[in-house]
Amino acid sequence: MCNEVSSAKELADRLLFKKRNVFEESSPERIQTMFEYAEGYKRFLDAAKTEREAVTKLIAMAEGAGYLPYTLGMKVEVGASYYYNNRGKNLFLFRIGSAPLESDGVRIMAAHIDSPRIDLKQVPLYEDSGMCFLKTHYYGGIKKYQWTAIPLALHGIVVLADGSEITVTVGEDESDPVFYINDLLPHLGAEQAQKPLGSAIPGEKLNILIGGLPYPDKDVDGKIKLNVLSILNEKYGITEEDFISAEISAVPAFKARDIGFDRAFIGAYGHDDRVCAYPIATALFDSKDTEHTVVVILADKEETGSDGNTGMSSIILKDILDSISLSLGADPIRVRAASMCLSADVNAAYDPNFADVYEIKNSAMISCGTTMSKYTGARGKSSTNDASAEFVGKIRRIFASHGVLWQTSELGKVDIGGGGTVAKFISAINIDTVDLGVPVISMHAPYEVVSKADLYSTYEAFVAFCK
Repeated sequence: MCNEVSSAKELADRLLFKKRNVFEESSPERIQTMFEYAEGYKRFLDAAKTEREAVTKLIAMAEGAGYLPYTLGMKVEVGASYYYNNRGKNLFLFRIGSAPLESDGVRIMAAHIDSPRIDLKQVPLYEDSGMCFLKTHYYGGIKKYQWTAIPLALHGIVVLADGSEITVTVGEDESDPVFYINDLLPHLGAEQAQKPLGSAIPGEKLNILIGGLPYPDKDVDGKIKLNVLSILNEKYGITEEDFISAEISAVPAFKARDIGFDRAFIGAYGHDDRVCAYPIATALFDSKDTEHTVVVILADKEETGSDGNTGMSSIILKDILDSISLSLGADPIRVRAASMCLSADVNAAYDPNFADVYEIKNSAMISCGTTMSKYTGARGKSSTNDASAEFVGKIRRIFASHGVLWQTSELGKVDIGGGGTVAKFISAINIDTVDLGVPVISMHAPYEVVSKADLYSTYEAFVAFCK
């Protein structure tokens, strides 16, 4: 009987697919390594709350690792590393390997560095009832009610009339003021409370409170607005017209913090998708492999459809791959056909508090490692890349050979969930692509949660892919 039980257990271990908790599978020393890696990630999050700041921070990291600036058409050398800054909002990092490009292709890792937020309108300033506000237009998929009554910081750039650029960051330092979107008190909110969550706070009411002190002159109108403008003009040289050529965003003023008594989780703004951007960049920097050519893409505009010349629908990836190929005497068409990509984007972690919207067998479980999504899209797999069985099998073998703990998932029940990633744009130029990333709790909220185990598992997965 004992032998039969043992045999059944061995058979189950061999035949059944089980998601494994990374913490449970790890030694105390490995868990300590995960926690140390998370500290660097938290510092990155606090320094990179917008795509522009992420590009600036990652360029500094790349230059520290010996990467050189690249221009299209530039001659590249085997063994050298480069970065290409696309308009300050989209970054490419790449290292040229020794293997022939036409047969080995390029190993691509792609994530996005924009996050849902609240942008200023081009004519934003107005005064009403003793307060000065900024009009806004939200960016990406948000629950609007989550953005009221929380401290906000303003980040961005202003291009002045003379063409000079001014960087604005207010609300992050302890000595800074913060900003605020008003909400209705519950005493007067009975009618509001009866509305669906999606319409309780209209987009036009996401106005940011920025001032209340009148300019000390009784003979002018709009004294509070004028006082705010005088402060901005004194500090930055800004006039009201300069907002037309500005990109300023309101983001949560929160810092990245550990969550829980055991510090297993990280709470922060912008996990989607910087929790994948940081691992792919650090995996490239830390990889010692010199054989394969590896490209990291850090894209903009994913949260609004990947359009524009800094989003993944742009031909810039093809231009860069073609430019590298031609520099090394390779046929770009054959290089793309031989290449492969991990599209690094987050997925929804199963949340038992909202179990009715998940299909548990095909959901990502927190702390069970990086999660692969063979397809994304919505309902009947619309608007998705759907990776081939052969390519998924190839990635499985890479992970198995390097001891990567991973899982597979979809984003919610078939008729309820769904979402898109940049994968479809990369596969559209004939590159095998599959999604892989970190499970997230409260995705798109001003403060999201991830597991340190999943963060580190994702880093390990990309290190393995680089090899």
